[in-house]
Order: sequence, then C-alpha cells, then structure tokens
Amino acid sequence: MAKKAVILLATGFEEIEAVTAIDILRRAGIEIIIAGLEGTGITGSHGITVTADKKLSDLKPDFDAVIIPGGGPGAMHLHNSSEVNDFIKTMNSKGALIAGICAAPAVVLAPLGILDNKAATCYPGDQVDFGKSTRYKNKAVVADGNIITSQGPGTSMEFAFAIVEKLIGSETVKKLKKHALAD
Repeated sequence: MAKKAVILLATGFEEIEAVTAIDILRRAGIEIIIAGLEGTGITGSHGITVTADKKLSDLKPDFDAVIIPGGGPGAMHLHNSSEVNDFIKTMNSKGALIAGICAAPAVVLAPLGILDNKAATCYPGDQVDFGKSTRYKNKAVVADGNIITSQGPGTSMEFAFAIVEKLIGSETVKKLKKHALAD
C-alpha cells in the first residue's frame, strides 16, 4: 500500500522547501496531499501561488507523514492556527513522521513539545526558540525517531530525500538521486 503524506501550506510559505518536497515525494510514488490553511490558493513568501489539493479543515490526520515548510510568515500562520497544532499533535501521537524545515521546527514544532528530548536542526539562529531538552545540531538534516528537521531552502532536496528514505527506504532514494543528478 502506498504511503500518504500531507504538506501544510499557509500564506508566506517558503516555495523551494514546499515544492521540492512535493516533487521528490511524488517521484518516489508517495501520495502527497497539499493542504492549504486559508483555502486552496496559497501565495508563498516570494509571490508564487500554489494550488492546494484540499483545505486542511477537510482532512483527517490519518497520513504516514506531515511536512511543514518554513518561510517566516507561513510558519507563523501555521503556529497561530489551533487547527494546525491539533493536527500535528494528533499525527505525532499516532507515531507518524513529522518533518519540518527552516523556521518550522522552531516556530511550529518546538512550541508543541514535538522536539522535546530530541535532536533537531532549523534555520541557523532560530534554535533560540527550542526548548531546553532539544539538542540542536548544526547539520543540514537531522532525523531523530519520527522527527526529521532541516535548515532551509538550500537543504530542501536532502530534506525530501530523508523523508522518502524514512517512509519507503534507501533504494528508492538511490534511484531518485541518480535520476535527479543529485548523487
């Protein structure tokens, strides 16, 4: 049975982080649903509008993974949404993969306690918002249990490959990297 993931988008999301994850996961054969917080037309932090498949309010938290891109304004909109917070907490309680990049680990995941007693990374400098028990690692991608975090736009492809590896394995990642000239 194919794995299913959802990516949460809000106005001001970081386009490279979102679109790279969507593209790589689809190439891997993972069903990924683009969920818009405010609706189905979401404009990123650099003026690129992405059409979501569904509104978040129309979805149940029954995915294998949830992906949260950064982008300062987008991450703050997600952070400020009780609907998003409840969705992520429910996914985490079910043991789903929780993946955040750039500002999202510090702005969205840390306040929910998702990073407590975990190793994690984020956009350099944002780790000041991590809780005391979170072990910051200055690395492009950090995986710890069901949590994957990454630093930012330049680490987007490595982040997406880490998600694919966790969901379906390293052989698929090797094939994807070869075809994308990323190995």
